[in-house]
Amino acid sequence: MVRIELAIALHYLVSAPGADFIFNIQAAHTRRQWVVHEQLGVSQPVPLLMHTDPATQARSLRLSAAAGPLSVQYRATLDLDHLIAPGASIPEIPVSQLPPEVLTYLYPSRYCQSDQLNALAMAEFGALRQGYFRVQAIQEWVQRRVAFTPRSSNSTTSAIETLADGAGVCRDFAHLMIALCRAINIPARFTTGIDYGADPALGPTDFHAYVEVYLGHRWYIFDPSGTAIPMGFVRIGTGHDAADASFATIFGPVSSEPPRIEIAAVLSPHPGAVLPYRRTEGVSTDGGLVAGAWVN
Repeated sequence: MVRIELAIALHYLVSAPGADFIFNIQAAHTRRQWVVHEQLGVSQPVPLLMHTDPATQARSLRLSAAAGPLSVQYRATLDLDHLIAPGASIPEIPVSQLPPEVLTYLYPSRYCQSDQLNALAMAEFGALRQGYFRVQAIQEWVQRRVAFTPRSSNSTTSAIETLADGAGVCRDFAHLMIALCRAINIPARFTTGIDYGADPALGPTDFHAYVEVYLGHRWYIFDPSGTAIPMGFVRIGTGHDAADASFATIFGPVSSEPPRIEIAAVLSPHPGAVLPYRRTEGVSTDGGLVAGAWVN
């Protein structure tokens, strides 16, 4: 059991009334990720519309702001009950046996053009033994081919462009790994959290993009950028790529400050509590299939 405490503060200046915001900054509720306590604050007295995606349990907050300053703050304490499994025991699932809601993560998407990487993926990984270690080989290949380089990409950079440039940030590593997995028929999805454990030399604590791959009838965590510690990831947003999981989508004339984020691990009172550390086994915060029913 891992306990994580996080705080997120977002600050904006709205130039004209009626600017619309969609935030995805609250921790998802899953079978193995429990919100012990949370607090959400919005500086303007405006109606707040909340929605939870029934498939991924990602939570969105929508509001229309008046002109002037706007601050959104979120604090939470969470317990993560990871499922840990030896890589050798985690198989790939044939397409014929995938649950219907997983099939969508086999398809190309805006930033993950897996249909253009079929030949490359088959040449590099097609002959490898199927299972967790083949996905791990994809992650290691991406880490060798791409250098983590701040400000080397932008919000429209795709997996194909990252491969050509050989540089990127966590978002770009995630897109490339996802595209390669899908190219050999392994479902993979884009997930957002906070970069727990990242080297301070990379900059202030920030939102982090990583990958969840569907193996053994559950979603396992991979961090292709290698900059953070997966046992400290709090799942926030989930989607086909970054277009589905932005922490803030804004419609209207708005300027913003960089997000201010704090995250820390503390020992919970539960038996077996640990602080996050890097593991070689498969790590999941997904409930998988229970008695024939799908749970996150």
